[in-house]
Amino acid sequence: MWTLSLDATQKRLIAQLEGSRDVWQTSGAYEAEQYQEPPAIRQKKGASLRKLVAHAAHAPWKPPKNRPSPVDIVVAGNAGRQQHLVPLRMARMSASPFAFIRGAAAVMAWDLSHTPVTGIQVTIDGDAHINNFGLFGTPQRDVIIDMNDFDEATMGPWEWDLKRLVASVNVAGRENGLSRRERRFAVMQSVAGYCLNAVRLSTMGLMDVWSIFAYAERPPKAIKVPKKAWAMIQKVAAKAKATTNETLLPKVAQRRHDGGWRFVADPPILTSVDDATRKKVVAALVEYAEHLSPTYRMMLRRYGVADVAHRVVGVGSVGTRAYLALLFGNGDSDALFLQVKEATVPAHAPYLPALKMRGEHDGFRVVAAQGILQSLGDPMLGYTTIDGRPYFVRQMKNMKASMPVAVMTGTPFNFWVFLCGALLSRAHARSGDIARISGYCGDGETLGQALADFAEAYGDQTERDHAELVQAIKRGRVQAAS
Repeated sequence: MWTLSLDATQKRLIAQLEGSRDVWQTSGAYEAEQYQEPPAIRQKKGASLRKLVAHAAHAPWKPPKNRPSPVDIVVAGNAGRQQHLVPLRMARMSASPFAFIRGAAAVMAWDLSHTPVTGIQVTIDGDAHINNFGLFGTPQRDVIIDMNDFDEATMGPWEWDLKRLVASVNVAGRENGLSRRERRFAVMQSVAGYCLNAVRLSTMGLMDVWSIFAYAERPPKAIKVPKKAWAMIQKVAAKAKATTNETLLPKVAQRRHDGGWRFVADPPILTSVDDATRKKVVAALVEYAEHLSPTYRMMLRRYGVADVAHRVVGVGSVGTRAYLALLFGNGDSDALFLQVKEATVPAHAPYLPALKMRGEHDGFRVVAAQGILQSLGDPMLGYTTIDGRPYFVRQMKNMKASMPVAVMTGTPFNFWVFLCGALLSRAHARSGDIARISGYCGDGETLGQALADFAEAYGDQTERDHAELVQAIKRGRVQAAS
């Protein structure tokens, strides 16, 4: 069994990042000296970092000799989860190399902690793979495109998010039948999206950076959008607009003979909970309401809880405690679904300086990070505690949809990964010095070449890691659901 012990490389990394300014610190005077310098000066400082960490330094990937077994890391991550669901997690991760990389954030966190970094820290998503970008609705009923998963978010090197994105682009490209040349082009498009947007953002006012959105139904003015790609985005946007609380209700719940609404069990995905658990979740929603803005706290008080169920979500999250609460406000046509999801320690945390935040609550960490990384977040986002475990709460399924990455190739795929890179850049610009990052990136060409090499090598690594998990299941070392 794998146990975590930091090696010399990881200790040096923590020491390198220790002096970086932590924007999540909630006490002490705020120092703004680095932001008082003009963007051009900060871009030059970023460019000078290439002398310390050349773009080419990001290209190689070769597993260190002391690299633990990826299966051991994955199995260690099952500790503390609901053990009866662990075989389902293993089954989902073994389905394909892309499913493996989605669920193996902890494996890649160990690997990334052995790669070069510039020392510039931002709020990172921590799990910025291509499937964690999607479409969702705003309170004004617009549909926007953005990042949509923040369980692993923390403060860390900006490169880690970009490397996880390009690795996922490569692995997804393999499964979609892309040739090595096509995968390389797609990765370079993703890096180009990041770098080009970084340059644009570096000269914008901070308020402007925090106020721009990628509307799914309005073509962006800054770039030319291919017709095929835009047509696909419009189809997904239409799906998002049709995915509402009202349309979800008859799919997962039914009215009982006593007039009340109850969830319909669909094991193992949706299962009933006992009365004690139900009461704990309802009590946790009371605590959660106290962390909302006064406006939404008042609105939530007018809703009543009809039922609570346990709902399995994701790939890497399977086995964590996640509940779905059904609430009603102004009659049967006013349903509200709230997901109450357990927040665990982020995968990158062991390899980074300690994060200073209010209350040391991982639910608060997720909420705070989402507010920073996402252009326009869920107004119902909050956090709470159940049985001493941290949770975060958000709306479930309301005007949300995912791009069909598994069937995308050619122009739509290349444009989507370009857009993901640009969105990641915008997310980083909200907490870090995007001028220095853009200066380091330069025109993006040499960095794109280097990261394309890295992504191809890490795609090979992912296939080997996935095969190791499949073999562990065949040999009975790891139990997986059928």
